[in-house]
Amino acid sequence: MKNKNMKFLVGYQLPSEDSVPFFQSIEPYLSHIDEVFFPWIDSPSGRSAIGNTGGYIQWNAQEKMEEELAAIRKQGIRLDLLLNANCYGAEAISERLSKRVLSVVDHLCDRVGGIDAVTTASPFIAECIKKYFPDIKVRASVNMSIGTVSGIDYLGELFDSFYIQREYNRDLSRVRILSQACKERGKELFMLANSGCLNFCTGHIFHDNLVAHEKDVIAMKNVHDFEPLTCVRYLSKRENRHAFLQGSWVRPEDIHHYEGLVSGVKLATRTHSRPALVVSAYARGKFSGNLLDLCEPGFGSVFYPYIIDNTCMPKDFFTQVTNCNKQCHTCDYCRHTLEDALIKIQEINYV
Repeated sequence: MKNKNMKFLVGYQLPSEDSVPFFQSIEPYLSHIDEVFFPWIDSPSGRSAIGNTGGYIQWNAQEKMEEELAAIRKQGIRLDLLLNANCYGAEAISERLSKRVLSVVDHLCDRVGGIDAVTTASPFIAECIKKYFPDIKVRASVNMSIGTVSGIDYLGELFDSFYIQREYNRDLSRVRILSQACKERGKELFMLANSGCLNFCTGHIFHDNLVAHEKDVIAMKNVHDFEPLTCVRYLSKRENRHAFLQGSWVRPEDIHHYEGLVSGVKLATRTHSRPALVVSAYARGKFSGNLLDLCEPGFGSVFYPYIIDNTCMPKDFFTQVTNCNKQCHTCDYCRHTLEDALIKIQEINYV
């Protein structure tokens, strides 16, 4: 098993009434999981709030989640609370937000046996945790786009660890520099392995802010012929689809290259339709199927009826994309690679 030494951070997903409980779905891979990250019920974060879908409230959501988190922690797996919304509006530096954050952490300490880390994009929340819960590690969200040593130093007194800016995942020289800088400062470096977001997306901040205020946004009478997701707008045109291969994601077969450079690898699974598929692939270091199905977002519906067959990807793909000059507008490598790996299929079978 190629990735036996790599530890993964997996996103909690509240199960629906007819689905397998989250803990049960990841149980076969517990030896590979170091941490489970989760948002609080009906709270803004980097993804849609859980427990409230368009006004439909799962009244037992909090109880179900607390039970599963307590079971996960009893297995020796760390818990990481996500308070990583891109925007908290007028409450951004308020006593109200501070009190709500502290009350959630207090509650979790009582109900699930405590938490080990808080991931946030807010320096204000980071300082609140540092001040009142000094034993809890504070991690800088991937949404903070930290890709330089200076970026680490600017807020180094507030954070114990950092996610590298996803766009630099394939720049191994930069990863090494940031890894060494973190070690010298007594910090840790983490990475997000399976983001489907476009690299350096010009609509990313707009999208993050939209998600942070989703509860209010969906209550509005909105214009329905506007596509708010830049990635969907762009990849919907077939001539642009090679941009997916130019992203930040790293295949399960290649994640071992980061051993010793990062303390753990985050797998985005909070809104993924098949989280166990993602965890299994990265734990095994091998995947036979549609590459789009590993990422979040995955764009399977955008590419349909085509898939990107991972078994058709060139063996030197990682070497090529980590050693190129990153001037994608002058290069056709990913365009040609996509042509070779893109397969029209009506039904996908996984091995």
